[in-house]
Amino acid sequence: MRWSLLLEISYGIILLAACIRIIYDTRSSTKTLAYLLLAVFVPVAGMIFYFLLGVNYRKHQIYSKKLIMDEKASRALNEMIISVTEKNLLENEDVINDTRGIVRILLYDNLSPLTAGNRIALLINGEEKFPEVIKAIESARDHIHLEYYIYENDTIGNKIKDLLIRKAREGVKVRLIYDDFGSRSIRKQLVKELRNGGVEAFPFNRIRLPFFANRINYRNHRKIIVVDGTTGFTGGINISDRYINDPRMDNRYFWRDTHIRIDGPGIIFLQNIFLCDWNFCSGQQIEPEKKHFNTSRQPGGNIYVQIAASGPDSPNSTIMLSILKAVSIAKEEILITTPYFIPGGSIIDSLKMALLGGVSVKLLVPGISDSRIVNAAARSYYGELLGAGAEIFLYRKGFVHSKIMVIDGSFAVVGSANMNHRSFNLDFEVNANIYSAEFAGRMKRMFLADIKDAEKIEYQQWQDRPLLVRLVERTARLLSPLL
Repeated sequence: MRWSLLLEISYGIILLAACIRIIYDTRSSTKTLAYLLLAVFVPVAGMIFYFLLGVNYRKHQIYSKKLIMDEKASRALNEMIISVTEKNLLENEDVINDTRGIVRILLYDNLSPLTAGNRIALLINGEEKFPEVIKAIESARDHIHLEYYIYENDTIGNKIKDLLIRKAREGVKVRLIYDDFGSRSIRKQLVKELRNGGVEAFPFNRIRLPFFANRINYRNHRKIIVVDGTTGFTGGINISDRYINDPRMDNRYFWRDTHIRIDGPGIIFLQNIFLCDWNFCSGQQIEPEKKHFNTSRQPGGNIYVQIAASGPDSPNSTIMLSILKAVSIAKEEILITTPYFIPGGSIIDSLKMALLGGVSVKLLVPGISDSRIVNAAARSYYGELLGAGAEIFLYRKGFVHSKIMVIDGSFAVVGSANMNHRSFNLDFEVNANIYSAEFAGRMKRMFLADIKDAEKIEYQQWQDRPLLVRLVERTARLLSPLL
């Protein structure tokens, strides 16, 4: 009995400490209450669940973005970024127009510069992305930097592996960051081959005991390539055969995705993100050099680009804030494609306000999904938007994995971030914001072509769905913070 009493007292103290930690650590009052109820009414397992999946790493600042260690030099660089961006804003009001608020959010929250003189290629699906990536890697003379959530041990993964090894043996510095969860298929063999071939490769967050690794919930979802400080790639396409719609690949279904190639100063912040992430996961301390930002070698373009990044390394949900601002400035039209639409209240309310203000909102989402539970949770949000006048299209040709947004035919976003809680708060993400009517026009034409392969949802038909179906969707919605 004495041991039983001691055990009960000990458990009570531990539970009290866990509850204090939950109250202190969790921003959302709704999530705080949910975690408290879980900890109290599900003994032991509730606390384990919180410490595995609920700890707020943004608040604890487990990760530093600091690239230049010298404080004086760092301050000078920060001042220069702000000065150059404000100058670009002042001199190009006709191009930036109403989007200056987005520029300043990324500038003052991310220190991300607005860059002029870029050329951008819009790459649809793996069929267009991978030939461009291979061509850029082939041309490398100094360095190749890659950062990916998913790198598969398959045909395209091995083709790029062989090319990276060849370039490393030619004297090119090759560095690869891979997410240890998303790229688990390459851990045993492919990474060893890369390292033996002269490529430096590190997992972003090494997972040693997956079941007990609480940081498994905080994934590096970024897709970045930078070659010689002149050319960069970002978007939604990982290194995997599934993104290539080739009959010989024997994929489950047609995979629709979007990526971009940037030539020019727009790669500066992509390179900055990579070097910060590299120093974090490799234990090295690489400081930026001129060769890392060698954009003067490229012939100039006419497109303005700014990179948005966020994750547990950010003090705020920067990407979500920039999306909310973009929605708020829309006057005519908002086009969104996202594979995982679990937006939360703020995004839903902002879209409803736009609709009530007379803005056309078109949303393209999967009709065929790679996750039933995610798709069910997403479907629970459609009714609110349909009732407010939004047009929602279910993509039927295959699985749409593209993450894009176009505002008023003049501003566009392409990136890795889904429109869900995970991308906004848990994962490390990167988007490219493009201030160009010409490029936004290309994106709009792409969107209109995609909805030809989609089925439009009729509001009344949606409302008439069986009660059981709606109950399943609303139940799945309860898991939104983890999806």
